Amino acid sequence: MLQRVQTIYLLLSVIVSAGLTFVFHLWTTNDDVMVFAKDHVVYFAMFLASAILSLISIFMFKNRKSQFVLGRLNIILNFILLGLFVYQSLNLSGETNVSEKGIGIFLPIVSIVLLALANKAIKKDEDLVKSVDRLR
Repeated sequence: MLQRVQTIYLLLSVIVSAGLTFVFHLWTTNDDVMVFAKDHVVYFAMFLASAILSLISIFMFKNRKSQFVLGRLNIILNFILLGLFVYQSLNLSGETNVSEKGIGIFLPIVSIVLLALANKAIKKDEDLVKSVDRLR
């Protein structure tokens, strides 16, 4: 059952969380140094944890309830990561550390949207299975 639409959403979430963090920078310092997620252990660990949760969720296709719960945990993790980015950007006064915000700060938003779409598809599958069980 790996050919379902939620698998595509979860796989895209893995790509966003694990792959694109190396491509897009989080911010640029005053010295024109691009800061990536791999440069900070906490951000990199949270992106990696999000990718691992999505990957585990892909292979739990036989247990849709656990897959749904893992999706929700992953959404919460991405909201925490987004909150850290907002705190980082708003906590700094003036141009002390961060000169320019990068597109990498918005990666958790893309991941949240993909995970919400996956959870919606998982819920739809679960409702379909329940309706078929009622007919028997």
